[in-house]
Amino acid sequence: MADDGPVGVDTDAAHSVLTVTDAARGVVLGAMAEEPDPDGLALWVEVTGANGDAYAYDIYFQAASDAAPGDVVGRGEGLCVVVPESSVARLTGARLDWSDEGEGGLVMLNPNTPPRPDIRVRQGDLSGELAQRALLVLEEQVNPSIAMHGGRADLVAVEEGVAYVRLSGGCQGCGLATVTLSQGIEVALVEAIEEIHSVVDVTDHASGNNPYFEPAKK
Repeated sequence: MADDGPVGVDTDAAHSVLTVTDAARGVVLGAMAEEPDPDGLALWVEVTGANGDAYAYDIYFQAASDAAPGDVVGRGEGLCVVVPESSVARLTGARLDWSDEGEGGLVMLNPNTPPRPDIRVRQGDLSGELAQRALLVLEEQVNPSIAMHGGRADLVAVEEGVAYVRLSGGCQGCGLATVTLSQGIEVALVEAIEEIHSVVDVTDHASGNNPYFEPAKK
């Protein structure tokens, strides 16, 4: 396996699964060397669930011989890595790196995200005082900013401290919509209105055609 090359390759589909950087590999090999019978161990990388818009992972040492048919096993540069079959599709194209920030740690950079839940929220009554305050924040603080990129955010409903918004224009179908929501819209609403604690995007992004974002061509 070449440096920063794919650690695992599905021999049937011949597609890259997981990349391990030199920095991460060095840390992993150092920790593995302190384990009993390190020669028989592999680094197992598994998707265990989701935390919001990102996957959650379990990264651990286990015998390489425990790999089952369908698991992806990659060897190179002294490191064996196993990705269980159930995690292959969700880790394809991911990169395991090492970060020196804070106390340091392994960092997973994964282009794949959990599927969005099917959220159906009917248009609520926006005549109430709380909804009117939320509308004011969107019109005065949020929309002037995202309008520069052709986007707009409209309030759909406010229920039990949750503001439901629908994005349109340049924000619909945009790969950065999640960032816009969490770092822009949610921050503005939560800071301005204490009764609101979170914001949920109910946009049908699959039908959007955003001119400001184009996925990389394969």
